[in-house]
Parts: sequence; structure tokens; C-alpha cells
Amino acid sequence: MAHDLVIVDYGMGNLRSVQKALERLGVHAPISSTPEDVEGAKAIVVPGVGAFGHAMAGLTERKLLEPILRHVEAGRPYLGICLGLQLLFERSYEDGTHRGLGVLRGEVVRFPEAEGLKVPHMGWNQVWQCRPAPLFRGVSDGEWFYFVHSFFASPAEGDVVAGQTEHGVRFCSVVWKENVVACQFHPEKSQQAGLRLLEAFLRWAGVGPRDPVGQPDR
Repeated sequence: MAHDLVIVDYGMGNLRSVQKALERLGVHAPISSTPEDVEGAKAIVVPGVGAFGHAMAGLTERKLLEPILRHVEAGRPYLGICLGLQLLFERSYEDGTHRGLGVLRGEVVRFPEAEGLKVPHMGWNQVWQCRPAPLFRGVSDGEWFYFVHSFFASPAEGDVVAGQTEHGVRFCSVVWKENVVACQFHPEKSQQAGLRLLEAFLRWAGVGPRDPVGQPDR
């Protein structure tokens, strides 16, 4: 049975919190590690917290690498959250060098060592919009979202960067290329702003919620 929306389970946390956030929007998305569910879904959400290498190992063990790539190549919507953004890139230097999905050109690097700079980057921070993107519909420029990460994506192609955030350096916090969108922060932990962002994805992907969350707070 094909599903409209599937949350991809590759063993890397926070799946139920994402599912609950979607349920608040009136959308039920099953959590699945079945390759056929992932490849056949109209849209997928790839969340995750933890180490990049472990995530790639989990995708490999569950035979999910090719289904995700075929899903993307077929032009179906992909939403990455936190680790789900980082996995889109060619490689990461977290605990060694690890190959990623290679959907986007670039690499994942650690925040630089700097006096007074706290790593991991944890807590609320602002996202500045570089260009209009599907995730930003109904979301104010400079909106606050919740982050937890020590590494960030450094895209080789600037035109995939849709949002940026400041934490010692200005880093890429939202990407968008064709049918692929992803955010470094956690919308499921970002209260109303996060719900609006998830709602924007659902509507863009054609698996939208029944009732709108509302306009951004001013």
C-alpha cells in the first residue's frame, strides 16, 4: 500500500516527535523502515539526531539508500530535518570522513574552535531567508527556531542555500533544490513557527493539512 507521506526510520531518533507535530496539522504519516514504503511514498520526511556515520550505516543496513535516491530522482518531495539535511551532501568529517547521499554538492563540517563559542549550537536562533523557498510560506524572515548540532553543511553551490543562521559563523540552515528541501533546526521542537514551516512543506508536497495553522506572529 502506497502512502502519501512517510517518515523514514533508519534508527536515528526523534521520529515520534516529528509524527506528533504532523498529527497536530491533521496529517498522519507512518514511520517506516521498509524500502518499498519509502520508494512508493508521494513525499518523505528524513529526520534524525546523532552521528553522520552511524546514520549512513543505518540507511545501508535497512537497504534504504537506493529507495531514497530513487524517490528524489523521481521528483518526489523530500524534507530533511537536522541530520536529514546533512545526509544530502557528499561527505561529512564527523568522527572521520563519511560519504553521504550526494544529492547536493558540498560537505558537512564542524563549527570552528573559537573563544566563547559554544559547541554544540543548542537552543533558539534566527533563520534569515536568502530567497523565497517552499518552507518559508507563512514564515517571517528572521523567525526563531530550535537548533541542536555541532556540524553544519557547507554547500559547494550557493544557489541551494535558502536560509542562513549566525553562530560564530554564518552557516546554511535551510536548503532547497527542486523537489528537495531541508532545515538544520528542528521544526517539531519550534512551537508555532515550526508548525507553520511543516504546514508549508505539506501543502507544497501536495499532502497538506486539513486546517491551516495561521499567519506568523508579528
